[in-house]
Amino acid sequence: MNRLITSVICGLVGINTMLYADSSRPKLVVGIMIDQLRTDYIEYLQNLFGEKGFKKLMKDGAFIKDVDFKVNGLDPASGTAMIYTGGYPRHNGVTASKVFDPVTKEMVPTLHDQAMIGNFTTETYSPANLRLSTISDEIAIDGAGVASVYSIAPDAQQSIIMAGHAGTSAFWINDNTGKWATTTYYRDAPSVVTQRNYNESISSRIDTMQWKPALPLSSYPGLPAQKRILDFKHTFPTADRSVYRMYLSSPMVNTEVTDVAITYLKDLKVGGRGDAIDMLNVGYTAAPYKYVKDGDFRLELEDSYVRLDGQLTRLFDAIEKYVGLDNTLVYVASTGYYDDAVADDPQYRTPTGDFSVRRALSLLNSYLTARYGNGDYVDTYSAGHVYLDRKQIEEHKLDLKEVAEASRDFLVKMSGVNDAFTMGDIMTSALPAMEAMRLGTDPKTGGDVVLEFNAGWNIVNDTKFPNETQVARSSMVQTPVFIMGCGLAPVTIDTPVDATAIAPTVTQVLRIRSPNGAESKPINLPRK
Repeated sequence: MNRLITSVICGLVGINTMLYADSSRPKLVVGIMIDQLRTDYIEYLQNLFGEKGFKKLMKDGAFIKDVDFKVNGLDPASGTAMIYTGGYPRHNGVTASKVFDPVTKEMVPTLHDQAMIGNFTTETYSPANLRLSTISDEIAIDGAGVASVYSIAPDAQQSIIMAGHAGTSAFWINDNTGKWATTTYYRDAPSVVTQRNYNESISSRIDTMQWKPALPLSSYPGLPAQKRILDFKHTFPTADRSVYRMYLSSPMVNTEVTDVAITYLKDLKVGGRGDAIDMLNVGYTAAPYKYVKDGDFRLELEDSYVRLDGQLTRLFDAIEKYVGLDNTLVYVASTGYYDDAVADDPQYRTPTGDFSVRRALSLLNSYLTARYGNGDYVDTYSAGHVYLDRKQIEEHKLDLKEVAEASRDFLVKMSGVNDAFTMGDIMTSALPAMEAMRLGTDPKTGGDVVLEFNAGWNIVNDTKFPNETQVARSSMVQTPVFIMGCGLAPVTIDTPVDATAIAPTVTQVLRIRSPNGAESKPINLPRK
C-alpha cells in the first residue's frame, strides 16, 4: 500500500515538474482589457496601424472576431468580470458598476467595501463582492504564493476585478485628483507608482496636454467632407471640474497606463524571475469621446484606435525587451459593449422624447399612494431599475410581489417606455428573449421593476445634480478577443464564441485550473 501511495505521489510530482519544465508555460501573462473595443473598427482601420500592434495580434495569435456576452447593460466592470471569471453577471456578482444599498438608500460602487481604506483616494474598495475566482486568482494559486499579480487601469473596479482576490496590487486613476490610487485590501503598493504621484503626477502635466489628430486628416477613412477639413484640439484645463473625467475618457490616458506598465516590467521585473508565472493586467479605453462640441466624435474615435495601436506597440516592445514575447502569453479582450448614444440633431427628425426619471418616480408614488394609502413607496432609480421601499411596503402589510406588479403595469404605460418587468418576471419567464436579462441581473441587487426604453429616447436622471442624460440605443456590435503566445498557432475564428469561454480557454493554454465558476468549455486552439 505504501509503495502504491509513493508511486502516485512521485507520479504527481513528475507531472508537476514536467509542467514547469514545459517551454510552452510562460514566465508572464499579460491580460489587456480595452473598454468598448470593436472588431469592425480594427479591421476597418488596419491600414493605419503599424506592424507590431493590432496587426501582430491578428497575424500571430488566435483572433476571435465575435465574442458573445449574451447580456444587456454591460459596462467596464461587468464586462471585465465576465472575461476574468468565465461566469455571467448573475453568478459572478458584478451586474453593473453600481448597485443599490438599502441601508443608505444610495447607489454605491459594486465593489465598495467600508472595511478598507483608500490610498491617494477616499474611495474604499475590495473584491469581496466578486463571488467567483478569476484568471488572476488561478495564476496566483498556481504560483503557490510566489507569483506576482499586478493590475493597472483607468477605472477602479476594472483594475480590482483584473487583480482578483489574490492579486498583489491594483491601481487606478482617481477621477477627482488624477492620482494613481489603490486600496488597503492589497498587501503591496509598488513604490514605482506612488513615486509617480509625487514626481510625475498627472495633475502637474494635464494643463499642458493637447490631443490633436495623430495623422493628416486625409488619412482617416469614411468621414464626411467637413470632418476632413475641421481639425480638433482637445485640452484639459484644471479649471474645468470635469477635467479628469475628460482625460480618463480620452486616448491620452492610454499613454499614461502604458508608461506605468513599462515601469512594472523594467523596475519590478514582472515576469523576470522564472520561478512562477507572473501576471500584469492592463486596462485601456477605446470609448467614444463625448466631450466634443458638435456631438460628432467619429474623427476622434478613429484617432483613438490609431493611438491605441501605438500604445500596444510600445507595450509589446517593452515585453520583448524585458521578458521576451516568446516567454509571454498575451490576451486582449473588449468589455463587450459600445456606447455611442448621443442625441441626434433635431434637424434629422428621428423619433425621440425625454423621459424624466424624477417625474416618473413621483407619478408612480402618487399612484401607489392612491392605491395603498399614504407613504413613500419608491426608493430610487438606476440604469433602468426602479427600487421600491421594502420597509414601507412591509409597514403597510402589503405583498411586495403585488406592489411590484402594480408598479410595472403603471410604468409600462408611460411615454418612452417600451416594456417593463418585475424581478419575478425576469427570473421565472421561459421566453428566450428574457434569457439575456436573466443572465445579466442579480435578484439580490437588482431593482423591483426593470424598464426597457424606446430607442432614441433621452433618459434624463434628474433625481441628482447635475442631471445625467443617456440616450436609449441598442448597439449590437462585434467585439474581439486575441490570444497570442505559448506556442499557439495563428487562427481566425469567425463564429460567435461565448464570453464565458475566454477564461477557461486562457487557463487551459496555461495548463492551470479554470476559474471556479466558469460556465463554458474552453476553446481548443491550435498549436504550432
